[in-house]
Amino acid sequence: MRYGGHTACLAVWVGDDESPTLLLDAGTGLRQVPALLGAGRPFVGTIALSHLHWDHVQGLPFCPAVDHDEARVRVVLPAQDGRSGFELLAQSMSPPAFPIDPGGLRGSWTFDAVQTGLVPGSVPTLRAFEVAHKGGRTYGYRVDADDRSLAYVPDHAPRAGVGPDTLDALAGVDVLIHDAQFLTPESAIAQAYGHATVDDAVELAARACVGRLVVFHHAPSRTDDALDAIAASVAGCPVPVVVAAEGMTIQV
Repeated sequence: MRYGGHTACLAVWVGDDESPTLLLDAGTGLRQVPALLGAGRPFVGTIALSHLHWDHVQGLPFCPAVDHDEARVRVVLPAQDGRSGFELLAQSMSPPAFPIDPGGLRGSWTFDAVQTGLVPGSVPTLRAFEVAHKGGRTYGYRVDADDRSLAYVPDHAPRAGVGPDTLDALAGVDVLIHDAQFLTPESAIAQAYGHATVDDAVELAARACVGRLVVFHHAPSRTDDALDAIAASVAGCPVPVVVAAEGMTIQV
């Protein structure tokens, strides 16, 4: 009730922009975007999907700001299996699983399956890097603008290995938003599901010399009081740690 229950979606503002032009993932939290834009205004910008699991895409057809005649939306997602971005997204969003496919969304849409590295034409600068997570190719994203940087890694199993590209992308970012779904006693299930523990996230943040860590993607059964306890447990870490909550604003 205090930390929130929506699935993953972050809005990014750059400089003095009046509205966010970059959304990281499109979980049910996407339904909160119209309140950020103002009543009736369309979203114009990029939605970068970390991967295609339901909890990261299920907000797309339920957000009036993106399903809007005047919306202009570029979706980027991990390239895989030689299929187009449209085809990859339509695998879970099309009849009979859903009434429409991505082409049924109103406005102007493009769907780009991208490889790792700098995403062409991205403003702010967006860099995709591959991370270990089960069930399809999964990316983290680094965002750079105005000499500030953040990295977004919502689903990641660091114990499965952290490659040099990932470490390079995370190195020295001002803010790292990272998967911390499980606790250390739950390490076995974290491994089974391809996720991180809070301690995994803290260790990676320290290794990458980040400025601040935001632990994210909480276990659905984790209570508010349990999340308060996590916040207390990381208070003395060498890297400042924040426990993510719905509606939180972070100045980078």
